[in-house]
Amino acid sequence: MSRAEAVEAFRAAHKKAVRTYREDAEHGRWPYPQVLDDILEGKSVAGRIELGVMNIPTDRVIGVVSAGRRSVFSRDFMPLAESNTEFGSKWISLCEAHLSDEGIRDPIRCYEYFGDFYVQEGNKRLSVLRAFDAPTVPASVLRIVPAYADDPETRLYYEFLAFYHVSRTYVFRFNKPGRYQKLIAALGFEPDEIWSEQQRRRVLSAFTLFSDVSKRVKFPEGVSPSDAFLAWASVYSIDDLNKLSPETLLASLNASVTDAEADVTVATEAEPGGKTLLSRIYDAMFLPTHLTAAFLHEYAPETSNWVRGHEQGRLFAEKALSGRITTQAYVADAEHTPDTLFMQAVKDGAQVIFATTPSLIDACRRAAAAYPNVKILNCSVAMPYPGVRTYYSRIYETKFLAGVIAGACSHSDRIGYVASAPIFGVPASINAFALGARLVNPRAVVKLRWTCTESDPFASLLKDGVDVVSNREWFAPEAPQPPYGLIRVQNDGTPEPLAATFWNWGAFYEKLLSELLLGHWEDESANRSAAAINYWWGMQSGVIGVTPSEKLPEGVKALVETLKNSIVEGRLDPFRRVMSDQEGLVRNDGSRWLSPDEILHMDWLSDAVEGSIPAFSEIRPMAQGIVRLLGVYRDEIPPKKDGPIL
Repeated sequence: MSRAEAVEAFRAAHKKAVRTYREDAEHGRWPYPQVLDDILEGKSVAGRIELGVMNIPTDRVIGVVSAGRRSVFSRDFMPLAESNTEFGSKWISLCEAHLSDEGIRDPIRCYEYFGDFYVQEGNKRLSVLRAFDAPTVPASVLRIVPAYADDPETRLYYEFLAFYHVSRTYVFRFNKPGRYQKLIAALGFEPDEIWSEQQRRRVLSAFTLFSDVSKRVKFPEGVSPSDAFLAWASVYSIDDLNKLSPETLLASLNASVTDAEADVTVATEAEPGGKTLLSRIYDAMFLPTHLTAAFLHEYAPETSNWVRGHEQGRLFAEKALSGRITTQAYVADAEHTPDTLFMQAVKDGAQVIFATTPSLIDACRRAAAAYPNVKILNCSVAMPYPGVRTYYSRIYETKFLAGVIAGACSHSDRIGYVASAPIFGVPASINAFALGARLVNPRAVVKLRWTCTESDPFASLLKDGVDVVSNREWFAPEAPQPPYGLIRVQNDGTPEPLAATFWNWGAFYEKLLSELLLGHWEDESANRSAAAINYWWGMQSGVIGVTPSEKLPEGVKALVETLKNSIVEGRLDPFRRVMSDQEGLVRNDGSRWLSPDEILHMDWLSDAVEGSIPAFSEIRPMAQGIVRLLGVYRDEIPPKKDGPIL
């Protein structure tokens, strides 16, 4: 580069500096680089660590160590001084060197504090490199470690320090706790595994490629490239960056950016069927008259009661909507991965695909990116992925009614409850059951056991002196035999069924597929474009219910029927009453309705319950996967490299 070209580059940088300075001044922002000496005044420091020479991100250099000549730079280190000054002459000479064979070789000297950098020596070198959009600058770094304090900023920085210890890189930056650990797991590393130089370069190369492609994607407010990369790497391998087609890669990036900070919108009941005449005419012209639906099962129906219930639901819906839908079931096995089954289902013409277990969520996310015209649903709750809708049921409504029956039929006031795992919705079911029991028997105490922590919780409860036990719910409307459902134990140990709470997946699939045929999917997409939609239907939609035993006293049957109708008609909410938790904290004074989010994310137990929510360390390995995905404390669980990462 000639001197004249370097002068022209300086003028362009100076022009940018003046523009930035004026914009900052107009908006009341500090127009110069920050000063570390001012920031550190009065702050406690735990120590100083020489990190040596490394390449640091230029956009993380935000200030200078001491005031000195800070006024010659705008906030982004562009030159405010004129070209005919000594400063301007030196800047231009450095610019010539930068673009010649000689280059700028000497590293700058800077301090790092809370992940940001402050220049001590070499601010003009930095300025030249930033003028040419250099992504990194070589720097000799001294880290100033703040004293630990229990505030969000310091806790997050200490999480970064642990991440830096294994990765030796500054390119990733998160503003929410837990994400550094999640990134380590998503990339396939053990928590304390030190990255080799080859591994570090592989990760940085992948992030650079990801960042280049993501420039074509508009990030939602608050989502950084690091956030988007974490969301993407949680579903894909970084090797996929070179394997995916450009179209699929871009689609996957769009999906991951949206997923990074998506809200979850809960749809609590089926959409009403009425439409205007104009809407019906439009629907007749453009909506499909027939749907092909695929059902992906993680297990064979013969080996899983859960999957069997969904398979019965598929067959029920196909019969109920005969001529309007065609369905096909696909089962994963050693030869057919979920990804290949999604591919086969789409090849077979599927327009909507239901994945019937929560652990298929990652495959659903990949399919949503690969097949944007196919509607993808996963049977789970509280998943923040707009490309994949989720569905579940408000089983707590039926548990409330079962609690009423239990309270009325117990002779000892000691009632047992067998819960599955501490996942979203389960504490609400436990509390609703306890509130139902207390409604008819103020002396009732619910003793809680978990299948995720012990092999035979039912037997454990019997040893504890209970005479009525709420065991697991059934997965079809047909009444099950004990040990499912609500059971009273006779004096001779014989189980007597009192009632069964059940899921009716046939009703759910019939109603949802009917809504798809009516165009409600598109209506919801238009109204909730930025949210992940979760169908969380209850008894009003007929997707859950209670089957009382014929031997129940008529008065109990009548009471349950009255309460059921009140819930269905929206006049009764099990939680709209005075209730306190086990610590004595009043959770509702009886004057308000709890929101769906409050109910779904309950992580506390009623004072009528004896027992506790088990810690993750207490949960048996076979149940830990579902708790990682849907646990009420999932954000607090250390991520696992070969497990789900939300």
